[in-house]
Amino acid sequence: MNAPSILILCTGNSCRSQMAEGYLRALAGERFRVYSAGMTPKDRVHPLAVEVMAEDGVDISAQHPKDLSEFLGRMSVSYLIIVCSRADESCPSVFPGMGQRLYWPFDDPDAYTGDDPRVEFRRVRDEIKARISAWQAEL
Repeated sequence: MNAPSILILCTGNSCRSQMAEGYLRALAGERFRVYSAGMTPKDRVHPLAVEVMAEDGVDISAQHPKDLSEFLGRMSVSYLIIVCSRADESCPSVFPGMGQRLYWPFDDPDAYTGDDPRVEFRRVRDEIKARISAWQAEL
């Protein structure tokens, strides 16, 4: 039997959705097929996202930003998880083959303007992990 698929969507697919993909893969094991994409993907996963995830034992260094078009209409999605408000506004409200659409907005750590951006990346990382852990417990 095929595992249900999860697609995590944000704008650039360089921070939040990549961290969420990493945690879902680590915490859910083979229970789901997990993917992430962006509405307008950046060139690379943000180095600080890779760094703070590694601090928590999750390696996302091999992940890369992907465009939503790689998935839209090409696969059914059991859960579409949107992790930023800009993606929520521009994402199609109906995704072919979509089961459940979840909206979990997190702050964009790359938009942080304080002295130490690692603090913000860690805070957002921890919020993502807590939300995914709670959702896994609900299932």
